[in-house]
Amino acid sequence: MNLQKFALTLALTFLAAPAWSADYKIDPGHSFITFRIVHLGFGWTYGRFNALSGSFSYDSSNPEASKISVNIDPASVDTNHAERDKDLRENWFQVDEFPQASFASSKYTGGDAEGVLEGTLTMHGVSKPIAINVSKVGEGEDPWGNYRVGFIGTVALNRTDWGVEPSLGPKGESVELELSVEGIRQ
Repeated sequence: MNLQKFALTLALTFLAAPAWSADYKIDPGHSFITFRIVHLGFGWTYGRFNALSGSFSYDSSNPEASKISVNIDPASVDTNHAERDKDLRENWFQVDEFPQASFASSKYTGGDAEGVLEGTLTMHGVSKPIAINVSKVGEGEDPWGNYRVGFIGTVALNRTDWGVEPSLGPKGESVELELSVEGIRQ
């Protein structure tokens, strides 16, 4: 085999090789978790968690190999009402006893644009499986030369399944979460 044929064979071998997942660090300045819950059957209370961190692996040509791990600081809860936030920290999330919540994925089903991310949510000392509906927002190079990818997900949870017990009435058991995650390729 001459050198040109060898080089062509080698190049085609690398082009045909499967792409590897890239590792991303969650950008906490551009990622957030928001929630809403019915208050006493009269209206909605909205809030967010201001502090989260984590990482994920993602490959657009093999999205089912994606994995994510997220840590959430429940003490960072923010509903734009200081007294309510203090009550949430002390009586709902009991942050002195449970200073961290986390999610670790176990499976992704779907394509590059959308799918379902399954995993375990640990909150308030309880770990349970959940399934998050996920859509890709976009990916590409940012103005500073970093490569980014972003996703949004939604899930509704029954807060009492995790032992978060104070009552807001029967309509206040379900909490709707929206998770927006943007990562920077490492």
